[in-house]
Amino acid sequence: MNPSEEFLEQGISQQNLRKASCMTVATLAYQSLGVVYGDLSTSPLYVYKTTFSGKLSLHENDEEIYGVFSFIFWTFTLIALFKYTLIVMSADDNGEGFICYLGGTFALYSLLCRHARLSILPNQQATDEKLSAYATHGSMETWQSSALKSFFEKHPRFRTGLFILVLLGTCMAIGDGVLTPTISVLSAVSGVRLKITALHENYVVLISCVIIVGLFSLQHHGTNRVSFMFAPIVAAWLLCISSIGIYNIFRWNPHIFRALSPVYMLKFLKRTGIEGWISLGGVVLSITGVETMFADLGHFSSLSIRVAFSFLVYPCLVLAYMGEAAFLSKHHEDIQRSFYKAIPEAVFWPVFIVATFAAVVGSQAVISATFSIISQCCALNCFPFVKIIHTSSKIYGQIYIPEVNWILMCLCLAVTIGLRDTNMMGHAYGLAVTTVMFVTTCLMALVILIVWKQRIAIAVAFLVIFGSMELLYISASVYKIPEGGWIPLALSFIFMAIMYIWNYGTTKKHEFDVENKVSMNRIVCLGPSLGMVRVPGIGLIYTNLVSGVPAVFGHFVTNLPAFHQVLVFVCVKSVQVPYISEKDRLMIGRVGPKEYCMFRCIVRYGYKDLQQENYDFENRLVSGIVQFVEAEEDTTLKTTFISACGREVGNMDIEKFDAQNQDHSFTNSKSSDILETKIRKGHGGGAPLKDESLQILRAKESGVAFILGHSYAKAKKSSSIVKKFAINVVYSFLSKNCREPDVVLNVPHTSLLEVGMIYHV
Repeated sequence: MNPSEEFLEQGISQQNLRKASCMTVATLAYQSLGVVYGDLSTSPLYVYKTTFSGKLSLHENDEEIYGVFSFIFWTFTLIALFKYTLIVMSADDNGEGFICYLGGTFALYSLLCRHARLSILPNQQATDEKLSAYATHGSMETWQSSALKSFFEKHPRFRTGLFILVLLGTCMAIGDGVLTPTISVLSAVSGVRLKITALHENYVVLISCVIIVGLFSLQHHGTNRVSFMFAPIVAAWLLCISSIGIYNIFRWNPHIFRALSPVYMLKFLKRTGIEGWISLGGVVLSITGVETMFADLGHFSSLSIRVAFSFLVYPCLVLAYMGEAAFLSKHHEDIQRSFYKAIPEAVFWPVFIVATFAAVVGSQAVISATFSIISQCCALNCFPFVKIIHTSSKIYGQIYIPEVNWILMCLCLAVTIGLRDTNMMGHAYGLAVTTVMFVTTCLMALVILIVWKQRIAIAVAFLVIFGSMELLYISASVYKIPEGGWIPLALSFIFMAIMYIWNYGTTKKHEFDVENKVSMNRIVCLGPSLGMVRVPGIGLIYTNLVSGVPAVFGHFVTNLPAFHQVLVFVCVKSVQVPYISEKDRLMIGRVGPKEYCMFRCIVRYGYKDLQQENYDFENRLVSGIVQFVEAEEDTTLKTTFISACGREVGNMDIEKFDAQNQDHSFTNSKSSDILETKIRKGHGGGAPLKDESLQILRAKESGVAFILGHSYAKAKKSSSIVKKFAINVVYSFLSKNCREPDVVLNVPHTSLLEVGMIYHV
């Protein structure tokens, strides 16, 4: 039943339903101020200051100030409003942010993988495409999209190149997450030196560090609580700076509206030359944080984020930048402290306090987005497993990762203490932001062609219009690499190395598993010579394989020739969709002949799902296997797939199916009601269970053992030095220091049995 029918049954009118929906959107829009827009709204603290640093400070006349404001306005309007809010946000992945920022790039890449088969996950199946969330069907295929898909299929190097591009954007965004708290907090706290001139710089740095530590200490409370605490601060901040902007416009220069003309941008570049071009690295700071609108879509709805930006954030920030430009046009000497100088004396201290709190809030957006991307990277085999805590029972995407939180805090403190100069931080910040935006534009152009199936002219126009702007800003930021721009490059290189090596090592281990699958006939033949026996109970063997018998099982029975009466190969895997509903979570199938009593359970998750079996997994699994056995038809010619609604969705010759999967049949475990009905109809309502079902239930009473492969990857002797270093040193270190599979899967230690094995990859 849909929500409107439920409301109507309770006597609530359709009008009240619309009111409830509007209230939900308004509430989420309000919350988004504290999480999504904190970074973007605090940019006025340092934009003009960073832009007019260096040699451009010699060009402090009205023409230059008008030109800088014109650049800020059109950059903010074209990129933030048109590109992101209107275009990019339309490409969300079932409500998940795509593009940009921490987490958005992987969501977008995931969508491309589904449509162009660029999958970075090795254990995908054709049945995954039947998921409703997969959603690859749509408009008719065009020759441009077909040609592009064929190109990627024929050239694996370009697939790898695209993957590295995604990693670059993602890692630059993580570097951005380190720089945001430092520059926001330090810029806000530095304003106190205008009133307390005797205050030493060391005290400013110390106060900033204390605030940063306090900010990261609050993260364990969760996005929901933090956003309600921070939202009123951002709302008050936006109203403050917009009001001050209006005051400065009418007080100092009502003609500042003329600077909205793009002609002033051309005049600016013509008059300032290379100094003006270099200064654009400061202008781009006006849109820092706009990417979090899409990385935080898992925390909020797209409509709520659009409403908050269009009706509050955008007009307030435009007025703030315009008012500061009006003030500067009459006070050229205050260019390096223009923000606080532009505040009327009577309200300086209240605004300073709000600015400091707003700077703290500004860091919240990137912290939340960082948690999102790390979670996605773990699900897509691009980052070592970390502890992920869901902090909201209502909004599933709100998470907290303790390890990442404290690492970010340490990096922020190191940058704050090491640099101390907001101009240098601004140079580093600009390079990170522009790189992420350009990666977004490239991926979005592919989405227009492959996913939306639009004409190539539209994709090229999008790439040229926005890509050329972003390349202009990147070129200006690259010039500042020696003056702080090296920081995001260094951080990105470290994170890229970790992600790529982890993905490479995980892929190689899976290839080893596939190449060394054990034949059931071989195990059965070895049984008499090994004295193999079946012991009471159920054995759950965790493996990455969706078909066949893993090598770790052969290793296990060779050294300990006994295994459980009922054996279940459990494969926990990610599918490149954001979420998978509970009815589609488990797929049950049989391995080998019936007399072996062996089954396979594939547990599917989306990249935004929590990969942890904390919902009575054992009982659900046993119930699903019993339902499967009761509903299984004794056919030898075909295998029938049964959907959650109980209808037949496909047939396949069993020989062909065995060749592909080595499993005899699958059914969705959530079809319990339908399967139960079928059982009762077929067995006369109260008929007893089959012998095999009773055997499974008795085995459950004897106990359940969890068998995990504790494998170690080791490079082959013939491998290159680079590969040996990557696998034997880096990957080995990451494997030993990340969360173990038993912790991720919430396996009880009293029932855990680990099987050690070395993988030569």
